[in-house]
Amino acid sequence: MKSKSPLTLRLLVVAILVLFPLSLVASPSLQKQKPQQPKGAPIFIPNEVKSVMLAGMTNREPRLDIPFTVVQNIFLPAREGLHSIFLLKIKNADLGYRPISQEQGVKKEEAGVQETQVQPLSSNQLQASFNMFLMFNVLEGNSYKTIREVYVPCNLIEDAATIDLEKEDYYFFGYPLLAGNYLLSVAITSLDLKKIGVQYYEFSLPDPASFQNSMETTPIFFIKSIDRIEAPEMRTTLHRGFFTYSVVKIVPNIDRIFSLGENLDIFFFIFGAQPSAEQKYNIEINYEVKKDEELAIRWVPQTYDNPLVSQPLPLKQTVIVKQGNEQRQETRDLPEGKYTLGVQIQDKISGKTLTKTIDFQVK
Repeated sequence: MKSKSPLTLRLLVVAILVLFPLSLVASPSLQKQKPQQPKGAPIFIPNEVKSVMLAGMTNREPRLDIPFTVVQNIFLPAREGLHSIFLLKIKNADLGYRPISQEQGVKKEEAGVQETQVQPLSSNQLQASFNMFLMFNVLEGNSYKTIREVYVPCNLIEDAATIDLEKEDYYFFGYPLLAGNYLLSVAITSLDLKKIGVQYYEFSLPDPASFQNSMETTPIFFIKSIDRIEAPEMRTTLHRGFFTYSVVKIVPNIDRIFSLGENLDIFFFIFGAQPSAEQKYNIEINYEVKKDEELAIRWVPQTYDNPLVSQPLPLKQTVIVKQGNEQRQETRDLPEGKYTLGVQIQDKISGKTLTKTIDFQVK
């Protein structure tokens, strides 16, 4: 999958900033803010599902009628609070994908109203219809308090040529939350609720306003592709292989495995950077790749005027080739192996510094 050019990435970052202003960095504690519930989002969990979710809550005991795992969460700044993205790993066949034809209608459910629409679907497409229920709980010591229940109707349509039913794929959904410690309960069920899979996941979200004397980043991840969409999603939606953030669609490289010649496209946000009186940032970042303790690549330092970073890093290294008494420089692809990317961040205005590392593999 081809990477976007640096200019395209910068333009997409600008598009994000237009809708998600970064004033939250210097705002009072997010705990005092009240996030908006997406308009029209149905919020309920049927009793037969809720009882299963609550039964395993204390001991975090999953139910695997429909097996899946909650792998991790990523968070990024949003207009109010933090946009939390959750990664599920599910075997595609367990979601009940089946062939569909042009004569079949696609069932849609919005705000509790069901309707069937006929769409021009070809016989080489597969459809999976099921329910997902989310229960967000704030952890308070050894106890928890349920603060939000969300119903996510799922109707996924995939091309048969691009999905392997016997493979486990990553599925993503996002939700706005405030800073705090959470226990998430996720249920995936058949439409008739006879099959119920439940998993539990603990996670924490930092308060951006707490980084007055230090810097920190959101979880650093790599992207395979990033594209603009028409408008932000206003409902919680489950996607296979990608997630949306503001007005962009992002396909992440969760496994951090790259082919020869690919770019490292890195994406993250910096908390604690200080803007100037004109609300401009001056951030310098040095990137380098090491194999064990040996330096493999060091790029020219990059400067940024905002703390949302989307940066392609070509995996090319310069090597010295000797032939007799002569030597010359050649640029080659980074060879196969396991590497560590170092990210050295310096805020030129405040003088604060931060170093992060992330492992990856070329194969």
